[in-house]
Amino acid sequence: MSGIEIMGIIAGGLTTTSLVPQVIKTYKSRSAADLSLKMFSLFSLGVLLWLIYGIINKDLPIILANLFTLALALTLLFFKFRFKG
Repeated sequence: MSGIEIMGIIAGGLTTTSLVPQVIKTYKSRSAADLSLKMFSLFSLGVLLWLIYGIINKDLPIILANLFTLALALTLLFFKFRFKG
């Protein structure tokens, strides 16, 4: 693995983990009222397209980062519908 790939994995890890506190807060509070449905829908679609791009190009850092980011974003979308109000 090259230094550039390692840097990509670290960058992806940092941006991906930025969603973890929001997932935890939303789960604990059982409230997603402050989450924007439009924003997280568009964000999830963008991340899905990045994931597909990474798969097509066999780019491991892009695949890993976007796979986990998509899982977290979809979790927040799930909470948005689950914790109405």
